[in-house]
Amino acid sequence: MTPIAELVARRELIWNLVLRSLRIRYKGSALGFLWTLLNPLLMMLIYWLFISILRFPITLSHLLTGVIFWQFIAMCTSDAVKSVSGFPNLVKKTYFPRIVLPLSMVIANLINFMLSIIVLGAILLLLKLFAHEAVDFAFLWMLPFVLLVQFCLVLGISLLISSANVFFRDMEHIVAVVLQALFFLTPIIYPLTMVRERLAGLKLSRVLLSVYLLNPMTSLLTLFRKAFLGRELFPGGEFLPTEPAFYISLALSGIILFVGLRVFGRLEPYFADHL
Repeated sequence: MTPIAELVARRELIWNLVLRSLRIRYKGSALGFLWTLLNPLLMMLIYWLFISILRFPITLSHLLTGVIFWQFIAMCTSDAVKSVSGFPNLVKKTYFPRIVLPLSMVIANLINFMLSIIVLGAILLLLKLFAHEAVDFAFLWMLPFVLLVQFCLVLGISLLISSANVFFRDMEHIVAVVLQALFFLTPIIYPLTMVRERLAGLKLSRVLLSVYLLNPMTSLLTLFRKAFLGRELFPGGEFLPTEPAFYISLALSGIILFVGLRVFGRLEPYFADHL
C-alpha cells in the first residue's frame, strides 16, 4: 500500500486518536473547551497591556488575529514533543504507520483552531460595530489556502520534533526556547509595517527585510490578517509584500513538510528500539 492509501485505511484509528486527544485536553476541566477560547483572550489582554506601555502601533484586531494564529502553531509544536515518545507501549506492541500519532495530534489542534476562528470572526465583527476598527471580510476567501499551508508547515515541524525526541530527549527544552524566540521574530504583537520602518534607515535594509520575510510564519500571519482585516496593511497600498522572500517563505512550508516526511520515514523503524 502507498503511504496515503495506508493512512486512508487507518482513518478510524486516526479519528479515535483525535477524539482521545481532545478528551484528554479537557479531562477534569470545569470549563472544558472554553479554555481554548479563554487562553488566547487572556493572553491578548496581557499583551495589550504590554504593548500599550511600550506604545506599539498595533490595533486590537491586529493583536487578536496574531495571538489566535500563534496559538495553533505553539500548541502543535509543544504537543509534538511527546506525540510519539509518549506512547511507548503502543509503538512497541502494535503495528501501524507511526505518522498517525503526530498527524492525529495536528488534526486535533486544527479542530480547536477552526473553532477559535469562528469566535475570532464574531469578536472582530463586534470590534467593527462598536469600536469602529477597520475589519473587512472581503478577503476571507484566502483563509482556506492559509489553513492548508499552515497545516503543512506545522505537520512538517511536528514530524521533525516528534522523531527527534525519540532519540534526543532534550527536545522539549529546545522547542520551548525556539518557540519563544520565534514569537518575537514574527509580527504578532507588532505590525509588519513597523519592521519596514525600523529597517529602512539601516544598511542592507532590503537584505535584512528579505531575511525577516523568509520566516514562513510571517508570511502566513500576514495572509491570515489579510483574510480578516482586508484593508491596506502595507505602505503604498500594495495588496501584499512585493519582496520575493515573502513568496519563497510560503514554498518553504511545503519543503519543511517534505523534509519532515523523509526524516520521519527514515527514523520510524528505530522508534521501538529507543523507547
